[in-house]
Amino acid sequence: MSNFWDFLTLIFSTFLLVAYLFVLFQVIADLFRDSDMGGVAKAIWMIALVFLPMLTAVVYIITRGRGMAARQQAAISRMKSESANYIREVAGRSPAADIAEAKALLDAGTINQTEFERLKAKALA
Repeated sequence: MSNFWDFLTLIFSTFLLVAYLFVLFQVIADLFRDSDMGGVAKAIWMIALVFLPMLTAVVYIITRGRGMAARQQAAISRMKSESANYIREVAGRSPAADIAEAKALLDAGTINQTEFERLKAKALA
């Protein structure tokens, strides 16, 4: 019976340790993500996290929790937009844009109907 309670204690304490580490890493990431906070303030928070980690993490979440969420959301939206821009840049232009450009060349008389059909087929391929 003693082994059962030791096992439950181990599971519970492991859960608390993992939860604490998660919170600690979130606080540290938020410290480095915050561009409004000066370097001295960041250093003070980091020193406090080293010497009084649990208390400092709780105080940080209470005092700066709303800002943490906003900074996290801003970072996520910035990464999304950068990723979308990269995909657009790598993917190039759309087939519709290529066909429209070829149609403009056809209307201007720069290319003939055969060349337009070839460019259209290439854009759709």
